[in-house]
Amino acid sequence: MFDFTRPDSWTAIFYFGIIAVLLLLGNTLRRKVPFLRRSLLPTAVIAGFIGLLLKEFVWAPFVDESEVTSLNLYFSMITYHAIALGFIALGLKVSEKARFQLKRGQSLFSGLLIVSTYLIQGLVGLSITLALSYTFMPDLFRSSGILFPMGFGQGPGQALNIGTVYENSYGFAGGASFGLAIASFGFLWAAIFGVVYLNYLAKKGHVKRQEVAVDTFKSPQLNSSPDEIPLAESIDKFTIQVVIVLFVYLVTYGVIRGVTNWLGTGVAGDFGINTVAPLLWGFNFIIGMLFALLLKQIFLLFRKNKLMTRQYPNNFLLNRISGFVFDIMIVASIVAIRLEDVARYWALLLSLGLIVGMVTALYMTFMAHRIYPEYKNEATLGMFGMLTGTASTGVILIRELDPEFKTPAASDLVVGSSTAILFGFPVILLVGLAPVSDASTWMVLGIIAVLFSLFAGILLYFNPKVKL
Repeated sequence: MFDFTRPDSWTAIFYFGIIAVLLLLGNTLRRKVPFLRRSLLPTAVIAGFIGLLLKEFVWAPFVDESEVTSLNLYFSMITYHAIALGFIALGLKVSEKARFQLKRGQSLFSGLLIVSTYLIQGLVGLSITLALSYTFMPDLFRSSGILFPMGFGQGPGQALNIGTVYENSYGFAGGASFGLAIASFGFLWAAIFGVVYLNYLAKKGHVKRQEVAVDTFKSPQLNSSPDEIPLAESIDKFTIQVVIVLFVYLVTYGVIRGVTNWLGTGVAGDFGINTVAPLLWGFNFIIGMLFALLLKQIFLLFRKNKLMTRQYPNNFLLNRISGFVFDIMIVASIVAIRLEDVARYWALLLSLGLIVGMVTALYMTFMAHRIYPEYKNEATLGMFGMLTGTASTGVILIRELDPEFKTPAASDLVVGSSTAILFGFPVILLVGLAPVSDASTWMVLGIIAVLFSLFAGILLYFNPKVKL
């Protein structure tokens, strides 16, 4: 008989309970402390930093090192799975009719802007770490700078995944914490730039910030289509959404496990075992989202051929699932940072973070004013927030200027991210190739420079006029 009094039977509840307490505490502080409320930092980020400080300075000094390691590993595991579940939920969403008409080519330009920002972040970061590794810091992991588009542009989940691959497969000591620290630095950049930019606009008289309560928004409809399954019958509608997401993730695991076992037979040599297999596990969220998109097309095919009469995915509930797991992911990813590892690179992280953040701010401001002249301020804040934090960070910044989302700025984040998947896939491959050898690192740097020049050139050619 199973013993429910055993501590390990409560492990998952214990760690998720910790995250819940941190989120409640972070939400309370953000509402009650004026500085935090005006900082624009998401509640999950505040909760994560509270948990990190409590772990490192209150709890860790009084327990064994093994317990701290166990906690870090558990929170890293939560981060790893949460990002995949969130992307799967987003991939399952049913396409909706646009609320407004975007100008021709807007989704293409938004996607190119997002990917070109990844590229310039990687170009600056990788150039600096390569230069330092050949001069003042010969022991520095030369490919570490390419983690900036992962931490800034992709967020903590991707930064952890790639940092872990670098640490386990290529000997980058503290690689996981390095990536997570970059992601945390990105959230700070989003908040700092957001506050400075908003105050600048207010001082110039260009904008008047508004405080809007959530209750002023209209409640969303649970049914986006008349033939959706009912809210509750023999099974709850929300349960169906969770089941579909988990089913896709199970398929994702099965495929990755099968390919890994196949590579383990030696069919692709050491490259398959040491490089391809770790990348497959590290990019679980991309593979999961691809299967989610495939399942969505299967649903559409079934409905077109009358094999399925009801629409099962519901956009509102899928958004709630992705929002929930992303909040969990952000808290867990920050708590999982090992300050001991970060301290090893604190000077590098600080200097690189400042440089890459400043370059991102300047590039985004310049390009957004060209591409989105009718709502340049909202677009600048939204894109910068997403490309240093997450999409939710971008939406938070947009809402400070456009509380009712009257401009297409928030939609640009969505449609841009969709087309960015196509353009950004080679970037993911380059990130996996960079640490293989010194020659591959230099080759990746050259390819990134060429791709950035190409994408930025296209944006400048088709958006030549600057309207400040």
